[in-house]
Amino acid sequence: MEWNANFNFRTTSTNTNETPPPGVSFLGLELTIPKKKNKGYMGWETLYKLKPYLAMVFLQFGYAGMYIVTQISLKRGMNHFILAVYRHVAATVVIAPFAILLERKIRPKLTLPIFLRIMALGFLEPVLDQNLYYVGMKSTSTTFAAATTNILPAVTFVLALIFRLEKVNVKKIQSLAKVFGTAVTVGGAMVMTLYKGPALDFIKSRGMLNHQGSAADESSGQHFVTGTLMLLASCCGWAGFFILQSFTLRKYPAELSLTALVCLMGAVEGTAVSLVLERDMSIWAIGWDERLLAAVYSGVVCSGIAYCTQAMVIKERGPVFVTSFSPLCMIITAALGTILLGENIRLGSIIGAVFIVTGLYIVVWGKSKEHGPVSDISSSSSDEKDAAAVGLPVSQAKPNGHT
Repeated sequence: MEWNANFNFRTTSTNTNETPPPGVSFLGLELTIPKKKNKGYMGWETLYKLKPYLAMVFLQFGYAGMYIVTQISLKRGMNHFILAVYRHVAATVVIAPFAILLERKIRPKLTLPIFLRIMALGFLEPVLDQNLYYVGMKSTSTTFAAATTNILPAVTFVLALIFRLEKVNVKKIQSLAKVFGTAVTVGGAMVMTLYKGPALDFIKSRGMLNHQGSAADESSGQHFVTGTLMLLASCCGWAGFFILQSFTLRKYPAELSLTALVCLMGAVEGTAVSLVLERDMSIWAIGWDERLLAAVYSGVVCSGIAYCTQAMVIKERGPVFVTSFSPLCMIITAALGTILLGENIRLGSIIGAVFIVTGLYIVVWGKSKEHGPVSDISSSSSDEKDAAAVGLPVSQAKPNGHT
């Protein structure tokens, strides 16, 4: 079996008349799949098809861990503005060296329109979404906050329809599946929100990391309605981030560089907002405790790695596919919240989770039917695949991948 490793985002071929086989790429390293259909080919073909699914599933585990560590740090006094700033400082420090080294030859020119888009991206998710989410989660619970993010696929789907990133053809079952699956997912989220039901003591624990009095905080003394509204508003900001990121990738198709720039602008804009709204300079102090862990973990995993991974999957499958995996994070967070924080799981959460997973499966099935098998993809040119990935007509795709 013969295979080539090319340190490029595109597969290269010595024969100009030969259509290059599909490749599996990550962070600039691409491994081409051999054309001969032997066991090695079938293994690479399976990996190629499962790549976006595996990436998004593992990302949900990363987000679930972030919800736990940030909830602990917020409950113990860390300011949410400062947490958002430190988070993106850590992400910039980690991602920037990889962007400089791996994308130095393919990085497009940073024009003023692209820079303005990056500024908007730095505000939508790092500043607006995260601060609203932190306040909402502190006022409710990690499980409830994770549950509200299940409206994200629906909001993103509606915005994608408005901006023509998604199309619905009522004559095709895959389009109807996306609409129906989104409705089922939102219905499950509504069940979790409106119907609590009796508590189910699957795991009788006060929480390994739960400090005294946190259980009472969950049920009393909190601005639950205000927190819920902030969580919903944060989801709208997050959905807008995905849509704008999809458009920006057309003009700036360098995922690592875009991630580093967005994190940098998020840190700068977040610092400005923090200095205006928080005059007490002592809140910037941070030690070797859970506050540092929350900033570094959420920055590296949920900003740096997550932004880059989402950008790659968005280019291949679109923003709706990325957001359709968010319900899994709610289930993982509920389990971790019960074990580590002593949060109760109620019957309404279980019923809602069943609907959510069902809707998720339907949406993913519809999206998968829109993409043919790898053998079909390999019959297209590399430029046609890149154009189709971001929703551009094939005639608009130039040889260098820019629009």
